[in-house]
Amino acid sequence: MHTPVAIIGAGLGGLVLARVLHLHGIPVTVYEAESSPTARSQGGMLDIHDYNGQPALKAAGLMDEFRGLVLEGRQAIRLLDRNGTVLFDKADDGTGESPEVQRGELRQILLDALPDGTVRWGHKATGVRALTAGRHEVTFAGGAAVVTNLLVGADGAWSRVRPLLSDATPEYVGRSFVETRLHDADTRHPATAKAVGGGTLVALDPGGNGKWLVAHREKSGVLRTYITLARPQDWFATIDFTDAAAVAQRIVEEYDGWAPELTALITAGQTAPVLRPLYALPVGHRWDRVPGVTLLGDAAHLSTPNGEGANLAMQDGAELGKALAAHPDDIETALTSYEQALFPRGAAAAAEVAHNPTPQDVISFFTDRDQAGI
Repeated sequence: MHTPVAIIGAGLGGLVLARVLHLHGIPVTVYEAESSPTARSQGGMLDIHDYNGQPALKAAGLMDEFRGLVLEGRQAIRLLDRNGTVLFDKADDGTGESPEVQRGELRQILLDALPDGTVRWGHKATGVRALTAGRHEVTFAGGAAVVTNLLVGADGAWSRVRPLLSDATPEYVGRSFVETRLHDADTRHPATAKAVGGGTLVALDPGGNGKWLVAHREKSGVLRTYITLARPQDWFATIDFTDAAAVAQRIVEEYDGWAPELTALITAGQTAPVLRPLYALPVGHRWDRVPGVTLLGDAAHLSTPNGEGANLAMQDGAELGKALAAHPDDIETALTSYEQALFPRGAAAAAEVAHNPTPQDVISFFTDRDQAGI
C-alpha cells in the first residue's frame, strides 16, 4: 500500500497537520495505535495560548469550534502553601489570553474536521525503514505495511520514527506525577473544592522538597489532580498501583502535615491513581536533514510539563502543514524550512523547564505575569 503523506500518531499535533494538509488538498493518512477515539481517557484541561495553540487552530480553520469548547472561569489561578494559606489568587475576568478547554473535546473537533477514513485506528507502528528516493516503509502490528513519500512522527515520547533521525532517547527527570480525580467535589468535598477555586490550584511547600499538588477544575464538579514527587523510579516500583487504597495511603504519607483539604485530593480520589513518570529529551535536540521524514511535538522536543506541550505540538503541525502547502512539489525544501524554525522553538520551550523550579520561582512567575497584565 502507498500513501503520499503518512502521519504516525493521532494526537493533537498530528491531527492539526492532517487538517491543514486536507484544507490544501494534500492527501494524508494518520495511523493510530489506539483502537478508537474513545479507547482511553484523553487527559484533562489545556490552556490554549494565543501565540501558538490558537494560531494553529486558526490555520486549521477551527477557531469557531474551539471557542465553543472554552470553559469560562477556568483561567483562575490560586497558589496555596501546605497549610492552605493563600499566596496568590487571581480570578478569571474573561480577559485572559489562554482559555481552558478539555483535551478530549479539542481532539474530537479535529477528528470531526477530517474526512472519514483519514485516521486508521488500531494501527500500531512496530517498525520503520528507509527505502529509496526519500520513501519509507512502516510496518504495523499484525503484519500490514505502508510505503510513503513523507513520513511524520507525531507519536510522542517513545516515537518509533525518531530513530530514523536521531539516537536520542528520553531520560527520567527525577520526578513523577500521580494522577487522581475527585467527582462531585462541590457536594462531597466542599472544603477541597473551595481550596481549588474556579480554575487551577497549585499547592506547594515554600521550603522546597519537590512536593506539589496541581488541581484543575473540569466539568461537572470534577477535580483532576497531579501529585508530584521527586523520587527515583525504583521508589515508585515498590508501590502496587492496582491497589488504589494502598497507593493513596503511601502517597499521602509523603504529604504529612499538609492541610486536610489539600490531602483529600490524594486520599478521596474515586478513580484508580495513574503513575506518570516524567521524561525529557536533551534540551536543543535536533538532527541532520534526512530525506522524506520529520518529527513534531513530543517526538521532536519532549520536555517536562510546562503548559506548552500541546500548544507546541499543534504549532508544529500547523507550521509543517503550511510549509508543505507552500512547496507541494518539493518536500525537502518544505522540511528544511520547517525544521529551521522547529529546532529553536523546541529548544526555547525546553530550556524554560530544564531545571526543577523552586516554590519561589512559581510564586514569582505568577506575580510577575499578574503585574505585567498577562
